[in-house]
Amino acid sequence: MLFRCNILALVGGGSRPHYPPSKVMIWDDHQSRCIGELSFRSEVRAVRLRRDRIIVVLDHKIFVYNFADLKLVHQIETVPNPKGLCAVSQQQGSLVLVCPGGQKGQVRVEHYGARRTKFIMAHDSRIACFALSQDGQLIATASTKGTLIRVFSTADGMLLQEVRRGADRAEIHSLAFSANMQWLVVSSDKGTVHVFSLKVNLGLTGSEKPRPSPEPNSPPANSIPSFFKGVLPKYFHSEWSVAQFRLHEGSQYIVAFGHQKNTIVILGMDGSFYRCEYDPVAGGEMKQLECFNILKTEEAF
Repeated sequence: MLFRCNILALVGGGSRPHYPPSKVMIWDDHQSRCIGELSFRSEVRAVRLRRDRIIVVLDHKIFVYNFADLKLVHQIETVPNPKGLCAVSQQQGSLVLVCPGGQKGQVRVEHYGARRTKFIMAHDSRIACFALSQDGQLIATASTKGTLIRVFSTADGMLLQEVRRGADRAEIHSLAFSANMQWLVVSSDKGTVHVFSLKVNLGLTGSEKPRPSPEPNSPPANSIPSFFKGVLPKYFHSEWSVAQFRLHEGSQYIVAFGHQKNTIVILGMDGSFYRCEYDPVAGGEMKQLECFNILKTEEAF
């Protein structure tokens, strides 16, 4: 299920689905009725909504429809995409769509206003997760290795920044930009949420940006002699997270930035909800502000 104001996109799921998993039902909550439906030959993996578009993701294809009349305006071929990876910009007047490309490790960027397509070779391994900034200018990508997150410009495909989640392999579950594109938050199956400082926000000068603190037990960048930087592995001079929050390892969590300044919201697939605050200057462990389970209203956990 995905919703846009009073409009919901419903796809059947579970052992006894109310709707077929190959259909998208467009539901108007104000009218309490279905106002349209889209049918496909295979299961729907994901749906994305904008005020002017409906994007439906299948295993190997993505369909883009006008919202007003459900007219098909574009279809895209992708590599196998069982996770339904797809992102679309949300700012009015800027329609940018990002999806897996036609080969392993590639990201495809559709600029509908400019009527051009950009392909970015983001990783050597398969794409596991990505996130698009609200205005569609930046994309953050992670591969199935889950050690590095890369931030690219969607306009020209230039690599703007690379940050390190860790040294061991991990499954990245969620990536999200802050509204001002100054921060990036990442969750993985390692049970740690990381917040990274971005240096690609054109609205801030270098002196205005907070200086990230190094990951605990990681070598400070300025402690490595310059003549070693060319020969030591990238691990020793990667950019590490500013702040961290520890969760249960192995569970799946979706992360986003809260409405309050310097806050993160975390939603677990088990119904757990956390709201945390990070210090943009000192960094370190985040402060837990709120914690409850939306599936367990009667008892704390």
